[in-house]
Amino acid sequence: MRVLLLSDIHSNLEALEACLAAAPAYDVVVNLGDIVGYCASPNEVITRSRALGKHFIRGNHDRAVCGLMDLKDFNPIAALAAEWTRDQLTPENLEWLRALPQGPIQIDELGGVQFVHGSPVDEDDYVVTVQDAVEPIMVTEAPVTFFGHTHLQGSFAANDTHLDSYRPAYKTVGQSEVSEFPLKKGQRYLVNPGSVGQPRDGDWRSGFAAFDSESGIVTFHRVPYNLKSAQDRIFAANLPQRLATRLAAGR
Repeated sequence: MRVLLLSDIHSNLEALEACLAAAPAYDVVVNLGDIVGYCASPNEVITRSRALGKHFIRGNHDRAVCGLMDLKDFNPIAALAAEWTRDQLTPENLEWLRALPQGPIQIDELGGVQFVHGSPVDEDDYVVTVQDAVEPIMVTEAPVTFFGHTHLQGSFAANDTHLDSYRPAYKTVGQSEVSEFPLKKGQRYLVNPGSVGQPRDGDWRSGFAAFDSESGIVTFHRVPYNLKSAQDRIFAANLPQRLATRLAAGR
């Protein structure tokens, strides 16, 4: 099965469309959460995402926007964006967000693979370092876990003696690129496809991944998108300017 993995779109329609245009052929799409928040196209992104399939996990911004999480847990800019998003969403889209499932979720045809937002241990966990990855990679039964939340593209791999991290190495700053990461039998993995709408690894390009379960290869993608259009939407919505300027920095 060929799986297209999208995460942390954060209402960035331009980035989502660029990813879909660049995506290889796929059989199923899995969305790892944080569909909304930060950027200025929440209804459009939800409509486009829902048209892609049925496999979704709720993210913390999705929960916050629909009232399932206290905004006191957010920084002031994120909270303002969540409140603005709540006011913009149609009643149908708000109810749809509220009904999104908590991970982990599985797909029947994909044995040994699970999907979460933060980690298998806690949906709000940030798995950034090797130390962060130790518990979730060891306690979960699934050999492969796809996760989001950190906006950092890459993976963690563990065998009986070592746990290592991997970050894709790209050669350009403005072109479409891919980086293949073969999964080895007998190892356990946490894999983050990266953020579609707000990367935080210093690379402004939109990030996503594809997984081929037959070959066991994860292909990481980075694609440029219409950054100015996404920024202009944020300015026009009178959202905090920081939400627009940070997109150019990939932070």
